[in-house]
Amino acid sequence: MAVFLAAVFVPFLSLLSASIQPAGAPLTGLTAPHGFHLENFVTAWTKAGFGRLLLSSGLVALAVVPASVLFATLAGYALATMPVPGGGKIFGYLLLGLALPAELTVIPLYYDLRALGLTDTLYGLALVEIAAFMPFGVFWMRSHFTTMPTGLIEAARLDGATSWSTLWRILLPNSRPAVTTLGVLYFVWCWNQFLLPLILIQDPARRTAPAGLGYFTGEYNVDIPSLAAATLIVIAPVVLVYLFFQRHFIQGVLDGAMKG
Repeated sequence: MAVFLAAVFVPFLSLLSASIQPAGAPLTGLTAPHGFHLENFVTAWTKAGFGRLLLSSGLVALAVVPASVLFATLAGYALATMPVPGGGKIFGYLLLGLALPAELTVIPLYYDLRALGLTDTLYGLALVEIAAFMPFGVFWMRSHFTTMPTGLIEAARLDGATSWSTLWRILLPNSRPAVTTLGVLYFVWCWNQFLLPLILIQDPARRTAPAGLGYFTGEYNVDIPSLAAATLIVIAPVVLVYLFFQRHFIQGVLDGAMKG
């Protein structure tokens, strides 16, 4: 446990310590701060224009997370409880999608989006991320629905409930931890996405927050204190979302582990 806690907190403390060091100071590892230079956060915010970048990240997450959770829930429910024609093959293709690295598909995606006129747009980026997140989401929700008591579904059908009402009135109220966990994971992945915005959006002003970290690295030097401050700005929303949904997230992970 001590090793695990050290692996989690030592890098964070190193980042926090570096963010309040004098600007331009060369740093290696966990270093005691020489004063509290909070101006690094002001420099990071203004130099990279994080107000604009955070807004872009928020808009993309607002589009990606609800849509991805909705589609994954519907697909997972159908594959778990209905005799979908070719359902096994569809699920196999989705599992194959989990094995494909983003680096393998990002260049073809760029040319496809360019042909559709969707490059340099947050809308195009959101569509790509929704599609990229589907394999895991469908796998997650299908696994959850297959472990739920079949008596619930059978009783609902005997009472004349449709598939739609069975999902929304019976299964989903008992699936809040699983859905919340999936939503938190989607938000973290969407917020931390770096490669797709970098390739699909050419205008730096339209990219998302992680891309702003590139403003603090040069060809021959790196402003480590400002970079550390910028990194804390980028990860702050992720930490807040995790803390807010912590109870449901942990319950969802534990349920998935025990049922698996």
